[in-house]
Amino acid sequence: MSLHDPRIRAAARRARRALRALRSTGTQTPPRARPAPRGDRLVPDPVFVISSVRSGSTLLRVLLNSHPVIRAPHEMHLRTLEVRRSKKYTDKAMSELGLDGNELEYLLWDRILHRELTHSGKDVIVDKTPGNAFVWRRLHEAWPQARYIFLLRHPASMVASLMNGRPDRDPDQTVAEVKKYVDAVEEARSSLPGLTVRYEELTEDPETVTRRICEFLGVPWESTMLDYGKQDHGPFKAFIGDWSETIKSGKIQKARPLPAADAVPEALRAISRTWGYAC
Repeated sequence: MSLHDPRIRAAARRARRALRALRSTGTQTPPRARPAPRGDRLVPDPVFVISSVRSGSTLLRVLLNSHPVIRAPHEMHLRTLEVRRSKKYTDKAMSELGLDGNELEYLLWDRILHRELTHSGKDVIVDKTPGNAFVWRRLHEAWPQARYIFLLRHPASMVASLMNGRPDRDPDQTVAEVKKYVDAVEEARSSLPGLTVRYEELTEDPETVTRRICEFLGVPWESTMLDYGKQDHGPFKAFIGDWSETIKSGKIQKARPLPAADAVPEALRAISRTWGYAC
């Protein structure tokens, strides 16, 4: 059959008309999938403890973890988990899904929290990593409904605790390290809603303070929280929390006496006053 055959030419015309009609309806290609909404989380409202190093956050976390519906694992260090896209076309593919680098990392962080919460069989998860103080904006972006507990301790006591743990530390560098943390904590506390807790009050009257925390989290208070030594909280190891004999004792021990005014480093006096400590 020749290409000049009238039947071939007629069929070609019909095919061209059909193609034009298809294009005019805008249905020649499947509609693009709508990007997943940002902020869509498996754990919509995790709890983050915003604190400095040596502020008593490990004590707070084991008290919370002793509650039957609260899971407070060791420090998670989410901020140091990153997603690497090794090819340019990976960015293009993720962009078509509405996912940029930040959102990919947020999905990873969220999945880790969800996995830990699911494995625990509990309802509320708390991450107490001190480094969270430096990424509070990212946490707020990732979880707009997150809840925050701001744990304060006298800044000079934090310095003393660090120095006691490692007497070879440089005192000036230790003060600078604590100042970096407490400034970040105060910035977060001034910008986000949440509950402020003092380490000194927690150790002096743990029942009253843990009752306030439970009310804030919307869970009933449980007396089991005060006897954390009877529960399994995982190992106490360096880099994931306090590993001192004090925390290993399983008993709530009172905070050291507040430092004398003349013992507070000059660099920490302003923030100490802001937090309500005499100095």
